[in-house]
Amino acid sequence: MSDLVYTKPLARLIEELQKLPGVGAKSAQRLAFHIIKQSPNYVKDLAGSIIEAKEQIKFCSVCSNLTSIDPCEFCQDQRRDKTTICVIAEPNDLIALEKTKEYKGQYHILQGLISPMEGIGPDKLKIKELLNRLSSEKEKVNEIILAINPTVEGEATTLYISKLVKPLGIKTTRIAFGLPVGGDLEYADTMTLSRALEGRREIL
Repeated sequence: MSDLVYTKPLARLIEELQKLPGVGAKSAQRLAFHIIKQSPNYVKDLAGSIIEAKEQIKFCSVCSNLTSIDPCEFCQDQRRDKTTICVIAEPNDLIALEKTKEYKGQYHILQGLISPMEGIGPDKLKIKELLNRLSSEKEKVNEIILAINPTVEGEATTLYISKLVKPLGIKTTRIAFGLPVGGDLEYADTMTLSRALEGRREIL
């Protein structure tokens, strides 16, 4: 960005905001102007919350969810069914499934999907952690539910995991999607997700 248009600190702020997903040049400009107009305390709180989140949030040692405590709240909750693990791609999917109030088991978050085009292989996901978890909890876990978006990357990830889990003798199912191919769990309505959970089927 030209210094003739923006003073240097403002140009840098816009440039950094534009690096956020889904934020284009105009959105970054609006956000930057909004921040500049706020009080110093507001800006300090905003900056502090970002730094605090980055420093304190980590992966749960059990399910790989993002958490500030380890194990996370879901893994510590004794009321949840320990015999079922729902495997999802991102933390946002966990929030979407929890809103249905249908699922009461455990979770495992992969933190992404297999995507050769983006250079993301199985080794960059939390698949190894899932297998280690299943091996150590084999006597407890009766079912693995794969609740992964029906995209090309999602299908590849689903098939890859199901092949690895099958030799362990653990029942592996996938939810029945009432979504179009390419749809996202995060944006699905509660009723659709509830029916998808109820209609899950075993992967043979």
